[in-house]
Amino acid sequence: MKKYIRIDEYKVLFVRIVLVYFFYTIARLLFYFYNADLLQIKSFSYFLKLCYHGLTFDTSAILYVNLLFILLSILPLRINTSVRFQKVLFYLYFITNLLAFSTNFIDFIYYKHSLARTTLAAMNVIENETNKASLFLSFIVDYWHVFVLFFVLAFLWIFLYKKIRFRADIPQNKIAYFSFSTLFLLIFSVMIIAGIRGGDLSKSTRPINLLDASRHVKNIVHADIVLNTPFAIIRTVFSNNFKKVEFPEVTEKVIAEKVQPIKFYKNNPETSPNVVLIILESYGREYSGAFNKFMNIKNHKSHTPFIDSLAQHSLIFSNAYANGRQSIHGMSSIIAGIPTYKDAFTSSPYPKQKIESLVSTLERKGYSTSFFHGAANGSMGFLGFSNILGIDHYFGRNEYNNDIDFDGYWGIWDEPFLQFMKTKLDHEKAPFFSTVFTISSHEPYIVPEKYKDRFKEGDIIMHKCVEYTDYALQRFFDEAKKSTWYENTIFVLVADHGNQVFYQDYNKTINRFTVPILFFKPNSDLVGNSNEIAQQIDIYPTILDLIGYNKPFRSWGRSLVDTRKKTEPFAVHSLGNMHHFMKGNYISAFDGKNVVGFYSINDKALEHNLIQQRNAEMDELELETKAFYQDYMNRVIDKKLTSETK
Repeated sequence: MKKYIRIDEYKVLFVRIVLVYFFYTIARLLFYFYNADLLQIKSFSYFLKLCYHGLTFDTSAILYVNLLFILLSILPLRINTSVRFQKVLFYLYFITNLLAFSTNFIDFIYYKHSLARTTLAAMNVIENETNKASLFLSFIVDYWHVFVLFFVLAFLWIFLYKKIRFRADIPQNKIAYFSFSTLFLLIFSVMIIAGIRGGDLSKSTRPINLLDASRHVKNIVHADIVLNTPFAIIRTVFSNNFKKVEFPEVTEKVIAEKVQPIKFYKNNPETSPNVVLIILESYGREYSGAFNKFMNIKNHKSHTPFIDSLAQHSLIFSNAYANGRQSIHGMSSIIAGIPTYKDAFTSSPYPKQKIESLVSTLERKGYSTSFFHGAANGSMGFLGFSNILGIDHYFGRNEYNNDIDFDGYWGIWDEPFLQFMKTKLDHEKAPFFSTVFTISSHEPYIVPEKYKDRFKEGDIIMHKCVEYTDYALQRFFDEAKKSTWYENTIFVLVADHGNQVFYQDYNKTINRFTVPILFFKPNSDLVGNSNEIAQQIDIYPTILDLIGYNKPFRSWGRSLVDTRKKTEPFAVHSLGNMHHFMKGNYISAFDGKNVVGFYSINDKALEHNLIQQRNAEMDELELETKAFYQDYMNRVIDKKLTSETK
């Protein structure tokens, strides 16, 4: 009877699946090992608890990946135990599992940059790269230990799999064989569906997704320990995270009062200065001394002497934040005032629409527009988004047309490329709006050979790249001063996002989003240092306020020079699964449906949830959090990203 109900086959299948769990657990341990400085678990027991909750997400991912393998293993085919059939199962098992397993290793390194588990949307970042091979080779060289770990574990996995004994046995009693096999097939099917859904078959619940990991943690950052990368990718394959929202308490009146999506400033006379926007790749606020006077970091060392000197003659914001986690997030936030929640607006189904931005508003005033990025044309999705925004001219590595200055990985070194930009601006008809996105302060963290003795590694490898880009900026400004357009130009410096961290204060969850924001106009009174909350989406309305733009425009940000404070200082940003809204004395944590936490504005590590101590200010913050999110989602989906489509 035993062979008819295939007990031995089911035992072998069980052990093979347990092996997958074992290696997923190893991957979780390694993920924490590589990112312990960001995840900061304070007790071993709490870590074990996170691992326990992670089993639910492991189960879902493992069942997704092994669905065909399990099905072929339990179907009543009568040849299941044959050597040839088992060889087919062997290859199916390892091709699917090792491919899925390898994605965990991406996040050993990439998590430091994305601050979230990799999803399908993240793959769009490299979709248009023309130098994928060199980037991949660079990754192998720089992180060889990750590849070694993967192959060692893969060989160990194969070794253990082959150690599982399996006896070939073709059943003779067909009726008993098919009867018992069908019964167990039905049982296994129910178990598989339940496992994929997260252990629950109730109609009142939905299958688990990335947000559910946040339910099991004290600090929302730890949700990424509960998750695994295969699950994060699989659950976003067919998902569209842009969905219309209607909160009962959020009316059009509430949106008009709290969000104020249509702005109109009358603070300054109408003028037409040139505008040069410099977006610095991975240039966290930590690196610049001028932006750390309020941080009280003992023995803070600056790596940006030129920016520090420029800051003395500029209006700077020392409490500013990025509205996204990746470079393309920075571009949409800064130029178009569109922040990022779970996924980038540019990766959604909705970017191809009329978008009011610095480009469209300035072009109405007769400005010519251009965008400079030293990487291959199309890199990072910048070219595509530039076209959507209507930028007149795009200058990339192709237009530079001299690979002597190619860094070998991403594009043209910052120093020569900024000089190339200056030369192009010399031939622009004023007024012009020009944006440059630098590249050299980026992985693989190298500087030109001729500067290797000048810019050496500091406390972290990133510091030498920061110092090189700072020098490139100095050279650009030195040459720009000689041009006729310089005196009548507003320069804006901002980073797309942060990068490697040295000081522990910048390892705190909220402080990972900190960036410098600087406005400079030669020989003007645009000078000072503000510690008010600021963010990338504020740059767009600030520029229009400074030049006296005399028409209403769509903007979720606020003018940083509006002395009448029509909109109080605030900032929004997202970890992917959890969104934050900072204003007044508190930070709200919002999962897209409910505010699940309130934290003191000084609790940048988000360690003490005050939701049980609700007060009137928290209630108001919750309403504003939901109103902003609702207006954002609905405007994007309804294609109302201009002031004409109120």
